[in-house]
Amino acid sequence: MFKKFIPFAHSASIYEIEYDFYKRNGIKTLFMDLDNTLDSFKAKHPQERTINYVKGLIENGIKPIIISNNRPNRVSGYANELGIEFLASARKPFSRRIKAEMSKRNLDPNEVMLVGDQMMTDVLAGRGANIKVVLTEKIVKEDQITTHFNRLFDRPIRKYHKKRGNLVDWRNK
Repeated sequence: MFKKFIPFAHSASIYEIEYDFYKRNGIKTLFMDLDNTLDSFKAKHPQERTINYVKGLIENGIKPIIISNNRPNRVSGYANELGIEFLASARKPFSRRIKAEMSKRNLDPNEVMLVGDQMMTDVLAGRGANIKVVLTEKIVKEDQITTHFNRLFDRPIRKYHKKRGNLVDWRNK
């Protein structure tokens, strides 16, 4: 039951995932969700930890790209401050735009990973695009209004998979 919601790995936060994890798994491109994965949806500018994490990814040969359902003006400002590329209005949980982005960039799905905080959007979209997904916990308490609806479905599915040992810690992958 709910097999399409099983992520490749689980992490409390993107910031605890060591760069070596990506390298061990052959990842060259990292798609990162923005709101409640990298930062609060209210944050207009990247925090120091985000800047440092993105620098570390680049220094380790991993190309970071923000993939967000949020509007282009929100995502572009944040991504531009980090000096990285982005895909706004990604329409997750549908995978069509992610697949198109991978095709446009000639990316091998085996070398791409998505990190995000929602099963209903990030895990489904990543699984639909045949890429590995790391599910994180949300990093701040508040959510956008639209996200509250997704969390109603996310909580029981997450609980179900946690109880069955399907949320494998990234350190064990």
